[in-house]
Amino acid sequence: TVYSGSSDGTIRAWSGEDGHLRRTLAGRTGCVVSLAIGADSTLYSGSVDNTMRVWCGGSGAARHILSVHSIVWALAVCPNGKLYT
Repeated sequence: TVYSGSSDGTIRAWSGEDGHLRRTLAGRTGCVVSLAIGADSTLYSGSVDNTMRVWCGGSGAARHILSVHSIVWALAVCPNGKLYT
């Protein structure tokens, strides 16, 4: 699966095999400017709405919403599972 963030606040999940849209994750109020995928297929997204969201990669359900003090421009997941912003 390939993910893309959008200025309309959505995240789109695309098939890496045929390029077709698999699902759209909605619920954000600002542009999605950063994405990271954990080893367990957990998806992390950062936005200009000063939040970071944690999504279930398999179902696309939002697990957590974390409010921060600024735009989340970058995210990284280390092999040990730690998340850095």
